[in-house]
Amino acid sequence: MATSTSRWYALAALSLCTLAIGLDSTVLSVALPTLARDLEASTGDLQWFTSSYLLVLAAGLLPAGMLGDRYGRKRFLLGALVLFGAASAACAYAETSGQLIAARAVLGLGSAVIMALLGAVLTVLFDERERPRALSIWVTANALGVPLGPLLGGWMLDTFHWGSVFLINLPLVALGLIAVGMLVPESFGDRRRRFDLPGVLLSTTGLIAFTYGIIEAGERGWSDPRALICIAVGVFALGALVLWQRRAAAPLIDLDLFRNRAFTGGTLFATIAGFAFFGLLFALPQLFQAVDGADALGTGLRLLPVIGGLLAGARVAEKLAGRFGARPVVATGLAVMAAALFAGAATGPDSGYGYVAAWITAAGVGLGFTMPPSMNAALGALTPERSGVGSGLIQALRQVGSAIGVAVLGTVLNSAYRGALPASAPDAVRESVVAAPAFGDPALLDAAREAFTHGMGVSLVAAGVVTAVGAVLALVVLPRSRQDTAVLAESGV
Repeated sequence: MATSTSRWYALAALSLCTLAIGLDSTVLSVALPTLARDLEASTGDLQWFTSSYLLVLAAGLLPAGMLGDRYGRKRFLLGALVLFGAASAACAYAETSGQLIAARAVLGLGSAVIMALLGAVLTVLFDERERPRALSIWVTANALGVPLGPLLGGWMLDTFHWGSVFLINLPLVALGLIAVGMLVPESFGDRRRRFDLPGVLLSTTGLIAFTYGIIEAGERGWSDPRALICIAVGVFALGALVLWQRRAAAPLIDLDLFRNRAFTGGTLFATIAGFAFFGLLFALPQLFQAVDGADALGTGLRLLPVIGGLLAGARVAEKLAGRFGARPVVATGLAVMAAALFAGAATGPDSGYGYVAAWITAAGVGLGFTMPPSMNAALGALTPERSGVGSGLIQALRQVGSAIGVAVLGTVLNSAYRGALPASAPDAVRESVVAAPAFGDPALLDAAREAFTHGMGVSLVAAGVVTAVGAVLALVVLPRSRQDTAVLAESGV
């Protein structure tokens, strides 16, 4: 293991890489209304700008963890940073929705390797005593992308071409390459493990088909044959994946990990939190710009309460989890998130920003209570030999939750929005609320704003129900205390 000082310097390097990903995950949120105008993107296109990235990210995390274990985590991490920088440049100069979706998918591949291997390296570098603090720093670095992405992106959108929001990744990538090359030691896991090609194909097919089907159902209706076929193919492929993993000699997913309650619970509740949070980030920029009339920079400023609540919640949660264990802290966090989402469902076109700021702050606090303790519980159940595959699995399921959150909650919002519009509304307005101001019709604009807040309210209720169920499950699934977690980790239960 590296010296005490070098471990923390290495953590700084890893946090820099995490910040680049955090920026990319949120900078797009403030750019969605601009992209809808400049690229003539539909609501489905806007969902795919986010979902293409998240889907490839989720699909790539599992093989990335396995390959990093076998061939060297540092080596793959450096290659992924180069790919991430190249894809960022491709996003910046995309001229059509299709080009941007493709570039975002490649960006997701680079992010997959980075995220899978960061968790694995943390597990190797830090022991049980130091890991909670290291993880809190890592999560905070990721969380900093929430305000910095919208703020930097908002300022750049108001000053430069929209492609500039992706170019801010390049300096961070350059610094990350230097820092990782100098400070992060090479590490390996199980180098004898074979590559599970059928597992990779089944997981990729299942994730992409299922989410594509959900988005198409929102665009074409839930009776559309293509949407239903895609959903069915996705469910079948994911079911076949589980069956294959039970009989494969070298499975992509180590199903034995789910015998550990701390791993299963931590992964599950981090996934639920990601589901609700990314669904929320999809709706808020459109609320602030299309309904409240804010510009891109103003949208970034209006998102600051989310990160403020998250950072405060994470700081308090670290202390409480150290004393009482993850179980009550995670359950409380999910309950707070659910209450905030239900409160947000009452937001109307005339609601003041003070009300919105209050409930999104509470949502951030709930996320801060939920995410770091959940991740620490799951990572703490991994041995160094299984850290690559295990960390990849944790991150994959968390990103699946995020992707499905955007797809499902975006589809719910879109369907409810269209259903609340008057029948005479133009097709452009039915495609996206950001098109309404261009028609110069006050009555149409008021109707579109009312319909959007209605659709957002329905999606927030759906997210609130999921997180409320998660709060109840946390009291059942997670170990009672830190001592119980340690015992379960040793026994594999």
